[in-house]
Amino acid sequence: MTPKFSDALKVWAKIGILSFGGPAGQIALLHRELVDERKWLDEKSFLSALNFCMLLPGPEAMQLATYAGWRLHGVKGGLAAGLLFVLPGAALILGLSLFYSLFGQVPMVASVLWGVKAAVVAIVLEALLKVAKKALKGGLDYSVAALAFLALFVFGLPFALVIAVAGFIGFISAQTNVNGISVQAPPFNETLRTIAWWLALWLVPLLGLHAVLGQGHILAELSRIFSTLAVVTFGGAYSVLTSLAQDMVEQTRWLSAAEMMDGLALAETTPGPLILVGQFVGFTAAAKQLGLWGGVAASVVFLWMTFVPCFLWIFAGAPWIEYLSAIPRLKGTLDKITAAVVGVILNLSLWFALQVLFGKVERLPGRVPIWWPDLARFDVAALVLSLAMAVVLLWWKAGIPKTLVLAAAAGLMWQSIAT
Repeated sequence: MTPKFSDALKVWAKIGILSFGGPAGQIALLHRELVDERKWLDEKSFLSALNFCMLLPGPEAMQLATYAGWRLHGVKGGLAAGLLFVLPGAALILGLSLFYSLFGQVPMVASVLWGVKAAVVAIVLEALLKVAKKALKGGLDYSVAALAFLALFVFGLPFALVIAVAGFIGFISAQTNVNGISVQAPPFNETLRTIAWWLALWLVPLLGLHAVLGQGHILAELSRIFSTLAVVTFGGAYSVLTSLAQDMVEQTRWLSAAEMMDGLALAETTPGPLILVGQFVGFTAAAKQLGLWGGVAASVVFLWMTFVPCFLWIFAGAPWIEYLSAIPRLKGTLDKITAAVVGVILNLSLWFALQVLFGKVERLPGRVPIWWPDLARFDVAALVLSLAMAVVLLWWKAGIPKTLVLAAAAGLMWQSIAT
């Protein structure tokens, strides 16, 4: 069923406002809204698109929303879905960045977001169960998912390697003697025109900033850093965060480690892609040198250089997803990548839950660098609230908006009592 564009616009805005919880929570929300409730995408299309987005650099959930919008209403729909997925969170991050630069940490906001994080644990759990039920169809799928989880969570192997191995397993195990559905390839010239248009839209402003401001100017340097990250960081937001921290804290020293962690905390508990931490980072670094308006300019630079490439990947590649999925060997490859994605979501879900319950999670040193929480910081109240929100969402079927409102109110109330 294809909805009216005006109806879809309302749903994209709703998703943008409610897209808490990083990639796992956002994929959960998209699956619930687009597949379960509205039937705008079937399970196969959703998972094929998720596979494709997992292979791309950049925020996979935002790219998945863009694909869904494109699938329903073409480029207009993709732009609407992608922009509305990003802009509510970007506006909130901009306001919080401004407040942070003027006053430092914001206790009331932290209290509300503490409660919201507990609700996100339940939202992610619900999505994980639903995606696993639909994506895992046999023993090999379960094995691939389990191995992907162990590789990421326990051994800290590169995301790209995990996906490549899963794809290789799918390629060699695919059934090639089945009658597939014939799908016509999209016009190649049209794909080239799309690539040329979006490349110009992305790179001309980048070159212009360097030409006008000169090498070494913080806005020009930020444009270079953000553009580079948009291309070379695979594996979603967490791999981006690692590279961003190296650039901003270790190399340029524009930010302290504490400021980087404050930005991560804000991005984790506000709607929109987790990569929006880069907006806080850019704002804070530029505001120190150029003042608050410089911070606003850095925010614009971040949004442009980070998300224009996302539209490039989707609008150029989306028309080919159905065609590639109809080729038996490639279908087998994508099916096993789907299974690996279940392990990826489990990894993100457990990492996020540990962050909520313990406040700090780090990899242990040694040959088995498993994620391990700081046991001394176990938060009993967070556990109780997470379980309560799981009951509200999964048992009482309250829905995501009501669950988030209840969690935010409970967080504010608890922190006021505790202090």
